[in-house]
Amino acid sequence: RYKEGVFVGYRYYDKNNVTPLFPFGHGLSYTTFKYSDILVKKLADGSAQVTFDITNTGKSLGTETVQLYVRDKVSKVERPDKELKKFSKVTLKPGEKTKVTYQINNSDLSFYDVSQSKWLVESGDFDILVGSSSRDIRLTGLLNIP
Repeated sequence: RYKEGVFVGYRYYDKNNVTPLFPFGHGLSYTTFKYSDILVKKLADGSAQVTFDITNTGKSLGTETVQLYVRDKVSKVERPDKELKKFSKVTLKPGEKTKVTYQINNSDLSFYDVSQSKWLVESGDFDILVGSSSRDIRLTGLLNIP
């Protein structure tokens, strides 16, 4: 029997307020990165585009694994505090800056409703969280689904 449901890994730690020594996605680097200028834009096809800048603020070439999480602010079912939906690896020279873009679609916002035997997207507000690990969230945006 799998009693933990969807609350495994970082989702379990978030739900039970456990501080892990090394959070999900944690990495070490010889440089530092700055995240800035998040923009969440709804598109005509019903999806959304999330863009933000990342800058290598250190003195060494470095690679960062950028992670995007989604949080359903109000749900009729119990959901994790946040769910990893996108990630990518970005390599930058010292002082270099780049724009990262992710596409968010209905499958990124949905959950399986066992009472209806189908995937659903509820209307309402979703937080878009961007960071370098599950516990190091650097930017937040808001997506409203009517």
